[in-house]
Parts: sequence; C-alpha cells; structure tokens
Amino acid sequence: MEYSLTWDLDIFFKGGSSSKEFLLFLDEINQEVQEFDRLVSKINSEENDEISLIQAFDLFKNLNMKSRQASAFIGCLEAQNVQDKKAGQLRIKQLKSVASLKIVVSKLDEKLVELDEVFFQSILNKEPLNELKYVLNERRERAKERLSVKEESLITQLSMDGFEGWSQMYDTIVGSMTIPFKGEALSVGQAANKFSDPDKNVRNELFTAWEQAWDEKSDLFARTLNHLAGFRLSVNEKRGWDDILKEPLEICRMKKETLESMWTVIAEHKEPLVKFLHRKAELLDLEKLSWADLDAPLAVTAESKVMDYQEGADFIVQQFSKFGTQLANFTQKAFEDSWIEAEDRPGKRPGGFCTSFPLDKQSRIFMTYSGTPSNVSTLAHELGHAFHSYAMRDIHPLNRSYAMNVAETASTFAEMVVSDAAVKEATNEEEKLILLEDKIQRSVSLLMNIHARFLFETRFYDERKQGYVSAERLNELMVEAQKEAYGDALSEYNPTFWASKLHFYITGVPFYNFPYTFGFLFSLGIYANALKEPSGFEEKYIALLKDTGSMKVEDLAEKHLGVDLTTRDFWEEAVIACLEDVEEFMRLTDPLVQKA
Repeated sequence: MEYSLTWDLDIFFKGGSSSKEFLLFLDEINQEVQEFDRLVSKINSEENDEISLIQAFDLFKNLNMKSRQASAFIGCLEAQNVQDKKAGQLRIKQLKSVASLKIVVSKLDEKLVELDEVFFQSILNKEPLNELKYVLNERRERAKERLSVKEESLITQLSMDGFEGWSQMYDTIVGSMTIPFKGEALSVGQAANKFSDPDKNVRNELFTAWEQAWDEKSDLFARTLNHLAGFRLSVNEKRGWDDILKEPLEICRMKKETLESMWTVIAEHKEPLVKFLHRKAELLDLEKLSWADLDAPLAVTAESKVMDYQEGADFIVQQFSKFGTQLANFTQKAFEDSWIEAEDRPGKRPGGFCTSFPLDKQSRIFMTYSGTPSNVSTLAHELGHAFHSYAMRDIHPLNRSYAMNVAETASTFAEMVVSDAAVKEATNEEEKLILLEDKIQRSVSLLMNIHARFLFETRFYDERKQGYVSAERLNELMVEAQKEAYGDALSEYNPTFWASKLHFYITGVPFYNFPYTFGFLFSLGIYANALKEPSGFEEKYIALLKDTGSMKVEDLAEKHLGVDLTTRDFWEEAVIACLEDVEEFMRLTDPLVQKA
C-alpha cells in the first residue's frame, strides 16, 4: 500500500484545533483534578490512611495519562501548522490544567513525606503499590528536597505567565520567521534541509540568510533565554540547590560521576573526528569546512543518494526485521496507520519529534522528509522512540516515565541499525563512502555538536547568575564552545546557534543536550550485544526498555549489560567503536586525496 505523508489525528479527537470533542476532554480533566484534590486532602498521614492513598494514586495514574494525551494532541497541532492560533489558545488552556494538577501532586508528595517510614515501606511491599516501589520511593525522596506545598504551588502558578510564557513566546517568534532564499520565503524547517545541498554556493547563501534572520531577532531571543534561565536559577536558589546540574541529573536518574566520565573520555578522543573534518574539507576542495559545510554531501559522489518516502519506509522495515519481528511489525503498522507527519510544506515547525498518546497506546512522529540518508536515519530515530513507548504499553502507567537519557537510547539504536545497514549494503565503493560519511556525521553531531551545547549552557548559567547576558555575549559563548568541541576544525562557526536551537528553550528539562550523547553511546553497547548474540536479542532488548522507567541508569546498565557507567571503561569502548568508521573512511578516501 502507498503510505500517507501526513498523520491521522482525527482518531484521537476529530476537528483539529476546532474539535469540540477535545474541549470536552479538557473540561473532563479539570473536573477530575478537582476530584483528585478532594481525595488527596482526605488522606490522613497520621492515621496511616492506606485506602485513600491507594485511591489517590489510582486517580493520579489516570489523570497523568489524560494530561499527556492532551499535551501530545496540542503539540501535534502546533507543529503541523505554526500559524494555528487556536492551537495556541488550547495550549494556554491546557497548561492551566497542568498547573492545577502539579499543585495537587505537590500535596500528594507532601503526604508521602509525612507518612511513617515503617508504614510507608510496609505498603510498598504489598499490592497494589508494590509494583510502584521504585517510583514512590523516588517521589518521596525528591519531595523532601522541595519547598513547602504552598511555596511550590506558588512557583507553579507564577510559571504559567512567566517561565512557560517565555517558552511560548519563543515558539511564537520562530513560528513567524521566514528565511528569504532565491525569491522564496522558506520556513525554518525548509531552510534547515538545504544545508545538505551539494552546491556550496547554495549552502553559503542560505547560511548567510539564516544567520541574518536569527541575528535580527537575537535581542528578543536573548531576553527570552535570560528570563527562562533566571526563573530556573531563582527557583533553585530557593530550594537550596547550588549546582545547576542537580535537576537534569535527577531527571535523568544519573550520577554526576557518570556524566563526567562520559565527557572526559569524549574530550580525549576528538582527534580522529578532527581528522575526518579536515579530510572532508579536502574532498570538497575547501581549505577548511565552515559550519554551512558540515552537512554537505561529498563532492566525490556523482549524486547524493535519495529515497522517496515509500522507499525509505520499506528500507527501515526491512532492516528492523533483522533484529526482531516485533520491531518490524510495529514499524509497518506505524506507516500503514498514518502515524507520521512527513510532508515537506511551508508552515511546519522545524525539526522532528515523537510524542505518545497513552490512552490509545499509539504515538505520532513529526518531521519534514527529504529522503537523504541522514533524513531516513532521522525517521528511524523517531520510530525508535515510538517503539520504546510500545514496548512499555502494558506496564503500570506510572512506571512508564523513563528518563531523558534512556529515552534517547531506543531511538539512537534504531537509527544505528538503519545507518549501519545502509553502509553494509552499498552496491559500490562510491555509495559506501557517502553512507559511511553520513554515519560519521552522527558521531560528529553527538560527540562534538552536543558537547558544544553542553559547554555553552554550563557557561551561560554561570554568567547568568551574575546578571543579564547580552545577545553579543551569547554569540561569543557559543563560538567559544563550538571551537572547543570541534577542536577548532572549522573556518566559520554558528554564533546564533543558541537562538535557533529549540532545546535551549524547553521548560520541562534543563540541559536537553547530554542525554543525546548518553543515549548514542549507551545504544552502542546494546547494538554490540545484538550483533554478538542475535538469537533472542529482541526479548532482552524489550526487557531493558521496560525497566527504563523504574531504575537508575547505572543499575539499568549493570543489570542488562553488566557494565559500570561511572568508570571510563564503558565509555572508552563505546567511543572507540564509533571511531572505527572514521578509520574506514580515511582508508577509502586516501586514494582520492592522493589523486587530487
């Protein structure tokens, strides 16, 4: 069958942003939040009120799924059409219900803290709360480090028109932007795809227009970023949190030693990637690559390999089938049932994402499909996210909230399967070279680009503590971070990257950068196991995914891979493994450089 390039949202709520059915659903959530509040208020911690506590968590489970469903639907509406003002109004309405829910959850967490320790542990050892032992212990410990319910509730309420408001302002500004190019007004997403154009004049012209567009609004973006960071720093100060990494590491269920070991190993192994960037420059007949050349296809190839959507979909399913029937069958269903918004058209949000609709046990994937190797890999990446949700569909909903870093594991594993297969199945050396280069580009992105984001954000927060950081200074910080992360291998950098990268403006989590690198390297360990022992791999893989919502990542790695993430051994092995592609690339391109 021919796959649709647009997704089906009507299966959830008919009528898009004008859906009456969805408005009723939002009202239903608000009513249940009020009921939830009444139930939580009834819990008598002093009398060890077990029944009310069980009822409260049962209602919380249902409300959590409904809230995620509503957020996912609005997110899809906003992404498919950035001019959809009704979707923006729905988001404001939905965020108010989220704030109300957070306030009640804060009250519930306070009740957990007040419970007698012996009683609390006793109810966690019997049904129905025994399967939630990890997440309830986690909630209780985190609640101890928060402010009072009254103070946390005030923070939540103020964040709606402060913290969240600034994030929405960013989306509004980006949604109104166009990039002028050759007489056209390109959306940000359309323009971004042109950085992979084989013509360097096109790339350079586009990069100039791109930088100018973001620079023109840099003062607005700087104000937005400063207010987001200022709000977060103020909250941290009130809670007594001195380390800006405390919250992202807590969210990731990850030790600081693990993060430090990972970055230390990466920093020590940059040289092969620097050599790769220099070699690519030679092949493109350039003295040095600029930022605009990073995604350029190799000049040594006759033409870039492009797959239409149908071909790309079939290729992904075929490669997934080699690792397990469940992964392949799930992916086939996603294509057949129109789970994916892939059409290249104006008005779409840039980038890609996967979002879950827990009530229907479905996901939706957003991207702009162009058919290049990296674009096909992006589609596989998002399908990996969707499979992660699918693998957890039958476990308790409160055990499905997996951390950011492991969220990027299934996606990166799926991406790796497809990109590795493309290289191995190349019909000639020329095709193999371009596919190998595309695969290495992901290593460059995850070990260099993401590192630059982490360095920038760390330094930005340090300076923000002292006061407002201007757009000009943000540009300087970004270029300094990029030079360090890329080993000064480029001739020109992207000073306004801090403005164009959505991840810096996401309110739900700070430092939305290092989880990608963690997921990439962690998935290499999983992939290595799959290649060594393909028999029965899929069941072991699904077992690992199921545990991602109820374990610390160090325990997850120890249980399923038998490794210690706090030491450098695992990270060194993973980094060296991905650098093997660079060695192969250099070998294949030696004759081409010598010939020139």
